[in-house]
This record gives sequence, C-alpha cells and structure tokens, in this order.
Amino acid sequence: MKSLIDIRDLTTGEIDELLTTALDIIAHPDRYARKCCGKKLATLFFEPSTRTRLSFEAAMYELGGSVLGFSEAQSSSAAKGESVADTVRVVSYFADIIAMRHPKEGAPLVASMRATVPVINAGDGGHNHPTQTLTDLLTIWREKGRFENLTIGLCGDLKFGRTVHSLIAAMSRYAGVKFVLISPDELRLPGYIQTDIMERNGIPYEETTDLAATMPALDVLYMTRVQRERFFNEADYVRLKDSYVLTPAKLETAREDLCIMHPLPRVNEISVAVDDDPRAAYFRQVLNGKYIRMALILKLLEVD
Repeated sequence: MKSLIDIRDLTTGEIDELLTTALDIIAHPDRYARKCCGKKLATLFFEPSTRTRLSFEAAMYELGGSVLGFSEAQSSSAAKGESVADTVRVVSYFADIIAMRHPKEGAPLVASMRATVPVINAGDGGHNHPTQTLTDLLTIWREKGRFENLTIGLCGDLKFGRTVHSLIAAMSRYAGVKFVLISPDELRLPGYIQTDIMERNGIPYEETTDLAATMPALDVLYMTRVQRERFFNEADYVRLKDSYVLTPAKLETAREDLCIMHPLPRVNEISVAVDDDPRAAYFRQVLNGKYIRMALILKLLEVD
C-alpha cells in the first residue's frame, strides 16, 4: 500500500505515468467511468477547502466510486478530542482510500502510518500540497509542452505557501529550470527550501521584491495570495496583503506565451481584468486538478 504525503514520494517516472493517465482520461473519459465502481473515498478535511475537496469528490464520482467524509473538524470526532491516528484507523474500515487536509504540518504523515488504506495529503498547514503540485505540473505540461528550460516566477506569500514549496520540490528535478522568487521580505521563501532543495540540486534562483522588473524573463508566473489564516497578527496581514496585484498593465512587458497560474482562491492579487487574457491559465488549472486526482486515485488503488 502506498500513500502520497510529499511530492517527492513520487519519482519523475511515476509523475510521467500519472500525467499520461490524466491526458488519456481527458481524451477518453468514457473508458474510466466505472473504473472505481464499488470503491469509496473518504475526504477528511480538518481545514476549510472548496476546490481541493470538491475536486477529489468529482474525481471519485467520475470514476464510478462513492464519497464519504467531513468538511470541517467541528463536524468530526476531532471536536471531542479524538486523535488523527484514531480517526484514520476507524475510517480505514469504511473507505478504500483517504484524502486528508489538516492545519498541522505532518498530520497526514501520521495518518498514513496508522491507516490501513492509502492516504493522500490534501494539504498540511504551510508544508505540502502534493496533489496541487500534480495539478500544476499537468497545467504546465498542457500550456507549455515541457518541464525543461523554464523560468518560473513565484510571487506573493512564499513563506507560508505550501503550493509553492511543493512546486519547487517537483520542478527542481528538471533540467534548465530557474526560479525567480518575488515577495516582500517578511514573506520570503523559508531558508531550508533554498538550502535543501535548490542549492543542493544546483538550481539557479534569484530573490526580488520587484515583479515588474522580472516579468519579461518569465515563462510561468505563479501568483499566490497572502493567507490571512497563517498570520498571528492582523496588522501584519493588512500591511502585506496587497503587496502584489497583477493587472493588464503589468503584463504589457510579459511574453506572449506566458502561463499565468494561481492555486486559488484569489482575493485581489489578480485583477479580474486579467481573466480574459489567453495567458491566464488558473481556471483551466482547476479542471486539470480533477483529471490528475482521477489518475492518482487509480494509481493508489492499483486499478488497471
């Protein structure tokens, strides 16, 4: 039994396999409509979510399976003090696979050690979000046609942005990738990611506070929101929340084939005026999330 807790749990070969399956699902959805008939997915979401939870549920339903679970901690026995370990051991009797989101880093790892069915990390605090990264990889592949030789701008909250952390880990395995880290000083990328991932693998990167100056060089621009729920101080959140707002004017110097991504939800860091720009891929990104999660469920359940 294999779980997915960190994107680095997957080899590049396994990622390629998942992307191939997802592309085949897109091309031939009818072939997959009953692949998980009789299988049950448990969605254990101890933290609010819209896209990720509904994407998992839509994925399982489109594979012919069924879904059970909860969408907030207060509607589970966690409100009574039950441990994550006990929760997943119980749920393992009712479901064939678990998708779990939790505000505490490491909780899905603990769950995977106690569950008797595969566990998928659907986001743990500011740490990892591997299925969003698979979504991002499928989006980059469909928009750019390659992973190699890309300059990727990561903009906004790089300190708490788990989607950013996972994407760096995944893309650092491909040749010719360069990162441009765009953030206010208070929300810089954690030093351990620079040291353990980029520097250890010889990945070039630069840090800047100036989005406009870096725009012409970017193949991919990955915007993120400043996350109110990660701040202990409301004043700090208010001061930093509008640090970067992407507008049509700021895209005037961007490449014609720039791919603009965002894990969503957005607040105001991308103007709605950008939505009609053909380079805006963030809503296409949402749909890709369903397809790649379908592929992942099939893989972890070992469905042919």
